[in-house]
Amino acid sequence: MSNFFKQWGEAAYTTTGFFWMALWAFILGYVISSMIQIFVTEKRMQKTMGKDESKGVLLGTFFGFVSSSCSFAALASAKSLFKKGASFLSSMAFLLASTNLVIELGIIISIFLGWQFVVGEYIGGLLLIGICWILIRVINPKKLIEAARKNLDDEDDCDSMDDSKDWKKQIIKENSWARVGKKYKMEWQMVWKDVTVGFTIAGIVAAFVPDAFFQTLFINSGQGNMDFSFFEIFEHIVVGPVAAFLTFIGSMGNIPLAALLFGKGVSFAGVMAFIFSDLVVFPVLRINAKYYGWKMSLFILFLLFTALIVASLALHYSFDFLNILPDPSQVKIQDSAYFKIDYTFFLNIVFLIVSGYLIYLGFFKRKDVDHSMSEMAPKSKILEAVLKYVAYICYVWLLGGLMIKFFAT
Repeated sequence: MSNFFKQWGEAAYTTTGFFWMALWAFILGYVISSMIQIFVTEKRMQKTMGKDESKGVLLGTFFGFVSSSCSFAALASAKSLFKKGASFLSSMAFLLASTNLVIELGIIISIFLGWQFVVGEYIGGLLLIGICWILIRVINPKKLIEAARKNLDDEDDCDSMDDSKDWKKQIIKENSWARVGKKYKMEWQMVWKDVTVGFTIAGIVAAFVPDAFFQTLFINSGQGNMDFSFFEIFEHIVVGPVAAFLTFIGSMGNIPLAALLFGKGVSFAGVMAFIFSDLVVFPVLRINAKYYGWKMSLFILFLLFTALIVASLALHYSFDFLNILPDPSQVKIQDSAYFKIDYTFFLNIVFLIVSGYLIYLGFFKRKDVDHSMSEMAPKSKILEAVLKYVAYICYVWLLGGLMIKFFAT
């Protein structure tokens, strides 16, 4: 029993340490994301993308890169772009870019996994878009696309974003920054449950789950092992999305879990597949079915799953050929000095001040500011309620574990 309490304390400490390491990056990423969403509206995106597919794919990729990393916001925006006339491929490019190429995700990955994974994430995101482009061109699912557009025809159009204002003039106004503050708070409201549960699971797995479990789940994995056969790498790539499917945590919350998997010896390809899997989980499948119908939803699942398998394999063997595959030993899952006085400490303090000022500006000083809410995908009320209470349980778990670590041992 005493061993359980010791592991509980270590799990809670690891979770809070993980979050402390990533806090400034979360704030920076969501501030940037909020600024772009306020100063570059969805109507501007639609107007700029036009009807030319090649141009639309490039612009969809760029707009996705500078958008929010929340999968549900990305799903709603991609649907809106598609409904307003963007091609299916352009909408898919936006969706993939907004969940794999966003700035804040790259920052978090660099903290937990290192530069190779950042490069892999961005190159892999482009590969995902390119592979989907090829698959759509080869399969040419015209009837599915027509049926998906028809499925959206009866929706009410409640887009009220104002694209008439010059962002250069708006960026110097306090009112605009108050809107950024409101959007920033919304970003946290969208992800706090996923981040809480994801980081807590990472701490629990790090403290309680033995290496033998990972070696069974991912064939031939183990700390220090980097010599995998093609079959073993392929198995890791398939199991990675299955693990993501079962956790259904968003991309930002999944990064500490990805670091844990890599530290336990899962192949680079398997970890990349796990990171790429935030759009093949069941809630996303259900939302796409609500938007476009089940046939199109399953087709999108096929596209994304095929693309992530090919992209993960291509990244692994390309990095191996260039001799830049990352070493699992570079990931430190449990660090006894998370809270030391270093650059992380000072960055967290600075960005907490920035965070506090934006919230003060948006919700206290400028209460009169009107902010049009970005459209969100229709989440399951039951799933969201369950996730909320699970997050509350996580906070109780963390508080209890920290008290045990610092006061009972």
